[in-house]
Amino acid sequence: MCGEKPMARTMPIEAGDVFLVIDVQNDFCPGGLLPVPYGDDVVSPINRLANRFTHVVLTQDWHPHGHHSFASSHPGRKPYETIQAHYGAQTLWPDHCIQETHGAQLHADLQIPHAELILRKGFRPEIDSYSAFFENDRETPTGLAGYLHERGFSRVFLAGLAFDYCVRYSAEDAQRQGFTAVIIEDACRAIGVEDSVEAARLSFVEHGINTIEASVIP
Repeated sequence: MCGEKPMARTMPIEAGDVFLVIDVQNDFCPGGLLPVPYGDDVVSPINRLANRFTHVVLTQDWHPHGHHSFASSHPGRKPYETIQAHYGAQTLWPDHCIQETHGAQLHADLQIPHAELILRKGFRPEIDSYSAFFENDRETPTGLAGYLHERGFSRVFLAGLAFDYCVRYSAEDAQRQGFTAVIIEDACRAIGVEDSVEAARLSFVEHGINTIEASVIP
């Protein structure tokens, strides 16, 4: 079953490992425009984990005003409804993480000064980007896979917001791109739209993606 936690073993960090911290931004935390329940609870465990990793990459949702994924861009539509975009089904969201706004900034308490890359995604006006690796058309790359391969990484540990969207799709794409994806579940929080959490867990089973607790990493 997906989500089974290793009981009597550890998962030491190795030379080919990178820690991918997904979208820990003000708008996804309490008080933000698209708050993930208890989203700011991930900050402390992520800071502790980051201190154990030599290599860390951060992602940042970075939308222009009037982005296609915003419900406000579709008259008569409400947040969390689904439309058919040119690339497939698209959940409509409240306006969030708009470029150069406070909501788009990384959480102030996120302390990872040794992060080697901040990757911005979702900046194309007509297409959303959940995954850190591909836009939602599943064809347009962000360049992250090439960067990680070129640097010799083989295993990607993921944490952040939200477990059932951007963490999920980033993990799936990491696995598809030849990396071993490992989700640190207690350093994530889920937004929970309909059955999104259950769908994420089923997907992890299908893709062979492991979920662990932070305590497994020595």
